[in-house]
Amino acid sequence: MDSRWPARIAGGAAGLANGLFGGGGGMVFLPILSRWGGLEQRKLYATCVGVIFPVCLVSAAVYLFRGGVSLWTALPYLAGGLIGGFVGGKLYGKVPTKALKWLFAAFLFYAGVKYLL
Repeated sequence: MDSRWPARIAGGAAGLANGLFGGGGGMVFLPILSRWGGLEQRKLYATCVGVIFPVCLVSAAVYLFRGGVSLWTALPYLAGGLIGGFVGGKLYGKVPTKALKWLFAAFLFYAGVKYLL
């Protein structure tokens, strides 16, 4: 069997989550990549962002062409997201890995509880 199949399946799962939920592909992809990617933590996070970015672009394009996105409504969030992404990228390597794990777990917990309520 081709050794790239787990990576393809993980990417497919991330893309499916992103397309269905409008985001969240990284929440699916990061644990899968963590388990089978064989990367150290910092490269793991960076790789996840590198994979999710084009997946998000594809999902956004589909939503846009199907009329599901109002660019004027999304623009303020996009501006904030770009600034946050820039700041997060600058902090890359400066935040301890253990803190990143706890922050990510706390975010997942918060998001899960928020969606259930």
